[in-house]
Amino acid sequence: MIKDLYDISGKVALVTGGSRGIGRAICLALAEAGADIMLNYARNDQAAYEVKRQIESMGRKCVTVRADVSKYEQAQNLGKAIMNHFGRIDILVNNAGVNRDRTLRRMTPEQWNEVIQTNLNSVYNCTKAVIEYMIAQNSGVIISISSIIGEMGNIGQTNYAATKAGIIGFTKSLARELASHNIRVNAVAPGFIETDMLGTVPEDIRNQIKAQIPLGRFGTPEEVALSVLYLCSPAASWITGVTLRINGGQYM
Repeated sequence: MIKDLYDISGKVALVTGGSRGIGRAICLALAEAGADIMLNYARNDQAAYEVKRQIESMGRKCVTVRADVSKYEQAQNLGKAIMNHFGRIDILVNNAGVNRDRTLRRMTPEQWNEVIQTNLNSVYNCTKAVIEYMIAQNSGVIISISSIIGEMGNIGQTNYAATKAGIIGFTKSLARELASHNIRVNAVAPGFIETDMLGTVPEDIRNQIKAQIPLGRFGTPEEVALSVLYLCSPAASWITGVTLRINGGQYM
């Protein structure tokens, strides 16, 4: 009974930014739970194909599509592609994101706009690409990846924080709009996770950050992926409009 609540066999998921880090872990977790995957990525063909190979080794289907989801038309093409390949869309995970950290006094318009377009506009673009299909099915789950930075802020990340806070507001409003169509909309706000991005941080700064985390360590992509799987599963069937914090207690 409990195991069945996390079974998403027969579902089809679109995951943006799915070739590495948190996105890769989400693709693998959803596939292991039974879903077929459309994996969107922006640049790294080899990384995307490796995730595809792992998913197919589980007996799941996986289609990789290279597209810049910050561009409206490219995102719309993703929606059309998933319907052409699978004939349905059950889960959308808006994960694509970048950071261009700099204090506001030094931040260029290009650095501001790139982060806004990739992190926030992509959520609008991709949701628009699938929303009518989900409404026609009278079912669906939309999960967007926010961040602890969107809730507590951080020096040098006004652009990033603005996008991640915006995702939380977007999630709450859309959850109200789509509830009558049996579509659940939630967000996940990870804290500091062991990814390539965190790997570039100097060791002394890493130690300072870790000292602020009550559980005393950074999170893993797999832990974030399991929270996404939970929100996508029947176990979370009465949960919508929430932001699930995965941060080791750093922000409560």
